[in-house]
Formats: sequence, C-alpha cells, structure tokens
Amino acid sequence: MNFTIVTVAFDTGGVAAAGPFITAGKPAHPSLIDTKHVVAELYNMVNVPTAVWIDESGMIVRPNEVAFALDNFRVITGIDSARYLDALRDWAKNGANSRFVMKPDEVKRKLKLPTRENAQAAAYFRLGEYLCETGHAPDAVPYFKEARRLRPESWTITRQAFAIGDPERDYGTTFVDEVAKLKGKLYYDLLDLDGSGSNPEQEQVAKEGADRLRKLVEQAGS
Repeated sequence: MNFTIVTVAFDTGGVAAAGPFITAGKPAHPSLIDTKHVVAELYNMVNVPTAVWIDESGMIVRPNEVAFALDNFRVITGIDSARYLDALRDWAKNGANSRFVMKPDEVKRKLKLPTRENAQAAAYFRLGEYLCETGHAPDAVPYFKEARRLRPESWTITRQAFAIGDPERDYGTTFVDEVAKLKGKLYYDLLDLDGSGSNPEQEQVAKEGADRLRKLVEQAGS
C-alpha cells in the first residue's frame, strides 16, 4: 500500500503564523497552510487536530476524528496517541483488510455532512477573513460573531476569530471561558477506534477538566 501523510495548518496568518511550527517540526511529508480554511469547510472539520483516512481510490474509509501523534496534551484531552498511531500503522500495513477501515455504510453513519447553517457560517467566516486581509479588522467582528452563532460547535472558527482580534473586547469572553461552558461535554469528539461508543479516559478527563475550569472561573470572579 502506498501511504502518504499530508498535514494542513488552518491559519489565516499564513506562513508568518504557522511557518515557524512547520519548520521546527522538520516534516518529511507534505505540510500545507490553509489560510482560507477550505479543508475545514470541505471536510466539515470543527477542531484540530482532526484526521481523515482516504484510500488509494479517493474514498474516505475513516471520517473526521481527533488524531494526536504525541501525548503532550493527554492530561487535558484524555486521548492516548499510541492507540491512534497503532490503528494508523495497521491500515498502512493491511490496507482495505485493516480492522480499522470502515465499511461504506459505517462511514455514512459517522460522516457529518454540513447543514445549511454550517454553509452560512462558513460564508460569514470568509467575509470576516477578507475584511481582516484588506485592513478592516474591526469591521470583521460582526461577521465572525454571526459565524460563531450559526456554528457554536466549531472551535476552528472561534479559535481563528479570537486570534485575529481581542476576545474580551470584541466578544466579551475568552477561550478558557468558552471551554468552561462545556461543563464536561467533550472538547474533542469522542475517539472511538473500536466502535464501542465510549472512551473512558477521554470522558473522565473531560469531566475533571470541567471541574477545574469551573473552580478557576469562580476564583477569578470572587
């Protein structure tokens, strides 16, 4: 099986923002920067890191799922990178015979197709990006706000909007506050490699993280 990894950084800041991280990583595979978030829009991605498995014929055999290659953030994600990497190696070795390759009907069930509201959110987000690129960043805020309203589950929209402006000034919140609002709901979609429908470590860490953030917010407000 021919196997190629392609990584894509979603960053309106382009090479200036994402380039140093790519250079530091010294990748031996194609490493791209998507300043327009086109890949996120086409594959309906709402957070990073997210991976999609595509076979030699161009068919998706595993739709969007969280994919960490290191355990640097395991304490706050509850996601064991080794499990995912082992699954990836199994696919690279066994191709269509890998037990991690989904059947077409399974892919359909897991695949999250964009809704009308998702498409509208993407359009507002692009308008906001355009205004920032043309030197009208303050005018972009209402468009980013509307994109976030239409698609509150998209952390790629929130992250980029906050990075471009001042979250507290422009949106009356912070990224930490937004994560705290989850109250134990997963920040990353469930990584379900075996099809069991659960990931005990990830779910437990999400609950513990919510408790910690709640206490921090309460302390900051007291």
